[in-house]
Amino acid sequence: MIGKQQILAHEAIEKLVREQWGKLLACLIAHLDDFQLAEDALQDALESAFLHWSKNGLPRSPVAWLLQTARRKAIDRIRRSNNFKSKQQQYQHLLELEKDDIQSEETYEISDERLRLIFTCCHPALDKKSQIALTLRTIGGLKVDEIAKAYLVNKETMAQRLVRAKRKIKLAKIPYDIPTSNQITERIDVVLSVIYLIFNEGYFSSNSTGQIRTNLSNEALRMIRILDSLKPSQPEIEGLLALILLHISRINTRQNLNGEMIKLEFQDRPSWDKKLINEGIKTLHAALRHARPGPYQIQAAISAIHAQAKTHKTTDWGEIILLYDELYKLQKNPVILLNKSVAISYFSNAKNALKMIDELESDLYNYQPFYATKADLLRRNMQIGLAKENYLKAISMTTEQTTRTFLENQLKEMLNSTL
Repeated sequence: MIGKQQILAHEAIEKLVREQWGKLLACLIAHLDDFQLAEDALQDALESAFLHWSKNGLPRSPVAWLLQTARRKAIDRIRRSNNFKSKQQQYQHLLELEKDDIQSEETYEISDERLRLIFTCCHPALDKKSQIALTLRTIGGLKVDEIAKAYLVNKETMAQRLVRAKRKIKLAKIPYDIPTSNQITERIDVVLSVIYLIFNEGYFSSNSTGQIRTNLSNEALRMIRILDSLKPSQPEIEGLLALILLHISRINTRQNLNGEMIKLEFQDRPSWDKKLINEGIKTLHAALRHARPGPYQIQAAISAIHAQAKTHKTTDWGEIILLYDELYKLQKNPVILLNKSVAISYFSNAKNALKMIDELESDLYNYQPFYATKADLLRRNMQIGLAKENYLKAISMTTEQTTRTFLENQLKEMLNSTL
């Protein structure tokens, strides 16, 4: 029978892993200069915590207890390792830390090394998949099987990816440090792109409808908040934070009770999270005050217009078109023009939007949303035969069941309405 102390210990550890894992791990890596050793030692400390806290109750400062225990576990692991001689310097350093650490458990504070850890995980030398996996594991504290489920691979495959990433950091001597001033902008862009990819995997789920996908969006929000607190007053960090807040504000209205997708036009706007919208708009205004607009700020501005519109019809589509023009100046991406065409269809009509979209097919012939968008525009322009062709093309390219069901329903409704 599980006792009350064990339940309390388990709950405390789960909370610490979710809220403090990144901070603890970053501090350990700073001391050990070894990703794998730091993670193993922290895991050892968590196992010890459960045993000790179940028996003796929670310590005054669980975070300090875990860090000090993890250091001792690292010392034990180094002492037992086959290449102990080569680790003497690391071993001595840890012993000195233990000797010098005379602060009491009640007042002990650990330095926040997460910014270094974020930049290391998102180093350009690592491939994008490894950057994402390592960021989720080290900063987010997600378990390997959670990350594997989110990306629809087995646990062993994800574990190997993480091991390879850590090994590359070690062998390539990737510095555990904040980039120099002339590198900082470029590296922040990489970090932001990783966080944005994590968010998109949850919000615009391309492979699954599971709850873990929503969790990814929430993890991205948590990470961008961490980055904003560690590197304040950076316009694009604030821009991405605003963008994610505004998107998440309507996340619960994007599907009906049957899990079917609801278009923005038909979402229940009064159910959007006003608190998140207000925070998103306030954060966007803070970003724009720097007068250094970037892609995330512009996307956030577009989302803010949607969030503030009373209805889909009264949305300021003209302003959205202008913002897409500004975004395209910064990123020559045909997908931006595809999104602009949708705004044009509501600002004027579907016929004008179709003139623009036809010019994009050579660039987006292998992009599923292109055919879904074209089908919708053709339907609205009463070109039913061509709309059917494009719906079928979009459906054939869809791998995610929610989107497939949505498109199939759209096609069925269109055909039924023409009978």
